[in-house]
Amino acid sequence: MASGAPARNGTEVQMSQLVLPCHTSHRGELSVGQLLKWIDTAACLSAEKHAGCPCVTASMDDIYFEHTISVGQVVNIKAKVNRAFNSSMEVGIQVSHEDLCSGRQWSVCKAYATFVAQDQANAKVKLKPLTPQTEEEKIEHSIAAERRRMRLAHKDTLKDLLNHSPHETAELETRDGSVVVPAEKTRVESVELVLPPHANHQGNTFGGQIMAWMENVATIAASRLCHAHPTLTTIEMFHFRGPSQVGDRLVLKAIVNNAFKNSMEVGVCAEAYGQEMVTSRRHINSAFMTFVVLDEEGRPRALPLVVPEPEDGERRYREASARKKIRLDRKYIVSCRQTEVPLSVPWDQSNKVYLSYNNVSALKTLVAKANWVLAREKEKVRMYTLEEDQFLSFRIEMTVRITAAQAFSLLSDLRRRPEWDSHYASAELVQQVDDDDMIYHVVSQTVSHENKPQDFVILASRRKPCDKGDPYVVAFRSVTLPTHPPSPGFSRGETLCSGFCIWPETEETSKVAYYNQATPGYLNYVTTNIVGLSSNFYSTFVACEKFLLKNKDDLILQLQDL
Repeated sequence: MASGAPARNGTEVQMSQLVLPCHTSHRGELSVGQLLKWIDTAACLSAEKHAGCPCVTASMDDIYFEHTISVGQVVNIKAKVNRAFNSSMEVGIQVSHEDLCSGRQWSVCKAYATFVAQDQANAKVKLKPLTPQTEEEKIEHSIAAERRRMRLAHKDTLKDLLNHSPHETAELETRDGSVVVPAEKTRVESVELVLPPHANHQGNTFGGQIMAWMENVATIAASRLCHAHPTLTTIEMFHFRGPSQVGDRLVLKAIVNNAFKNSMEVGVCAEAYGQEMVTSRRHINSAFMTFVVLDEEGRPRALPLVVPEPEDGERRYREASARKKIRLDRKYIVSCRQTEVPLSVPWDQSNKVYLSYNNVSALKTLVAKANWVLAREKEKVRMYTLEEDQFLSFRIEMTVRITAAQAFSLLSDLRRRPEWDSHYASAELVQQVDDDDMIYHVVSQTVSHENKPQDFVILASRRKPCDKGDPYVVAFRSVTLPTHPPSPGFSRGETLCSGFCIWPETEETSKVAYYNQATPGYLNYVTTNIVGLSSNFYSTFVACEKFLLKNKDDLILQLQDL
């Protein structure tokens, strides 16, 4: 039985499903295909609550499955719209399972789906904006724009990684005693007829149903490689290229692209056609699924090697290796908590999108916190603090007679920071990643306990507002760059999360706020300023205001010249 419940922003849908034998695989566990149908249903109901009209699934972000679910347990699904973008919206989904006998609950997965609202003529419908109410909703609303940016850049990330890797014919890795299986032997093709129970009230096939069929053929392909019952651990982003309707035939094709030591990637493709006599097929979906084979103790078993087919198979083989690296980078950077990873993550082509995402989302998360406390105020400069766990964060803000766009342009260039911040000795641009992300080598005036000046390698990510009411954002975090290793002449410092948010207040004024999540080495300096033993923060921000006012006219002239 499923139940719906309204939420604070009016879009939340809650579903509880009792897992019955008809929902399970041959191993007595809930089939992932069935779970995907439930997830898609809950997310679609949430999207339609906000849109007030039919919605279709446009994409589903990568899903990592943490636990399996057995017969007799309950699946709890919560779906809620995080943000609306013109005619599309992001829905956040949380899935857990519950043991009715013990009352214990476990997290199964967390996912983000994109839906498009459509009218009766299948034209896109412009959505009304969503106003978040709680701290959690404000954080998800803010970061949704950055997740959208990451989705759009996903294909380019893969392309860049492949362009920077060798182009020679795929070479098999060597594993002692491994069986070698031609990829062709894992190929699977199946046809499904779309019937009314598979479609919504407009006759379009449910996205969850298509995902379930794709998972089914992928499992068969994986089984043909390992001759065992594989377990699905990860689904790469589903992207729906077009709809299918009742009466369509869906051709589902799967093949093992690559097999690593303990995991394999299966590529799946879905094509649709309307009549038996029609030979042209519409490519409506592609996805990549990662499987493992577990032994009796629940540990991943070693897998056979795969020999790719010439040309197209070799391309898929190489792309699977690239996707594995991207998944590891993303999971390491995005999924882990900040306290579980080093502050400075190595930067390279494959992880640049996720480092940028993590950089901006960490700052937006800090900005959206609700428990900021005013610590001191001097004239028009206000200082707030936030204490949580092992972190002490602070924010300094003031109103300046300068437009938000001008302040954003001046503050996003770290090379100009020494002009107003006495803590900066120099800031050199060492790598222009793209138009919005730059890496700087910064030398600080601060001397470490080793009696050496500190230096930093900092990724600066800047973002213009996505919607009205959003701030301009300039986020900073430390990274590791091979061209700038630690030097004996400096003490290498790290910044966890810091940056500026700039909000327009009037046509001529803006609120400029600086945030910093202080690391242990910085705490003494921060707490000294908080208790009023130093006016360093105040004088630095006053200098910042003078810098902005002094240079805004020159900036206007430069922009006019362009």
